[in-house]
Amino acid sequence: MDRQAMDSTGAEFAGSRGGFSLDSTVGGAVSRGFDTFRHGWQTQVGAAFPLPTFSQATTGDFRVRSRVAKLHDVAITDLDSASVIRTAGTPYGYAHQVRMYVVRRGVWSLGGVAGRGEHTVRAGQFLLRHGAPLHFGASPHTTVQIVTLPATAFDPRLRNRCVTESADSAEMRLLLAHTNMVHATVTDLGPAGVHAAHGALLELAKAVVTGRFDDAEPELRPALVRAAKEAADRRLAEPELSPALLARELNVSVRTLQRAFTSAGESVTGYIRHRRLAQARSALAQTRPPSVTELAAYWQFSDSSHFIRAFKKRYGQTPVEYARSVRSTGS
Repeated sequence: MDRQAMDSTGAEFAGSRGGFSLDSTVGGAVSRGFDTFRHGWQTQVGAAFPLPTFSQATTGDFRVRSRVAKLHDVAITDLDSASVIRTAGTPYGYAHQVRMYVVRRGVWSLGGVAGRGEHTVRAGQFLLRHGAPLHFGASPHTTVQIVTLPATAFDPRLRNRCVTESADSAEMRLLLAHTNMVHATVTDLGPAGVHAAHGALLELAKAVVTGRFDDAEPELRPALVRAAKEAADRRLAEPELSPALLARELNVSVRTLQRAFTSAGESVTGYIRHRRLAQARSALAQTRPPSVTELAAYWQFSDSSHFIRAFKKRYGQTPVEYARSVRSTGS
């Protein structure tokens, strides 16, 4: 391959992914918030995802925490707004795209011309829409994720339709776990990583619509592992936490869940145990730490002896020795 071809390939790959984040809710960032957001979008996301025209009130007081990621023909935009967001005029965009609005807090509104085709998406819901973008807006304290996808990935029967459903499905939890992972890694991904992350995102988005997760698809395993870890972290202190419970919550078999964790080099039970031990270790570093018996009971170890053995195997010290060493270092 000659140098010109190499440069072309490198430029093509560089344009296949991009991302930026912004917090214009504090300090001097408030006055230039929208300009900073627009510059980041134009340079990192590009013309394939043109921004709409926003109202003057929005551009003049753009107080948001946001992060944006692009993988080829997919864009993921997270907005946590402390100010009003409103479009002014027909948004730019392409009719061959699908947009998914996932609202975690507040209310997101979309509307057509002269008040026709109004849609309201409340916290805990998502709206999936095929076609040219509508006017949209949100009051302050609204948190939304907008995923822009190619319409070719979906059933043609979705054309020019809106679907509004609960965002609490297992398939949606998997998708959100994956979009979080994309946000965290997008700027570091190489060509193979971009390809895998992009393919998994499209498959998970389709799973949200169809209600079926293809558990035989290896590219989806990282999203499954991340979603399971997030679910486990929320339930660490609960005695019912188990691989079976997590599998039911994510609508997969225990075997599928175990296989996904194995591909990541760990086990489900091992992850739960290590996270519980880490939480116990943090508690032991407090000024007045709980007793070993209290920690063992709270973090669901069968007894103090079992907890002490597991802690020493993990950290090379007993809980008492660790607490003593922390106090000694602190003094």
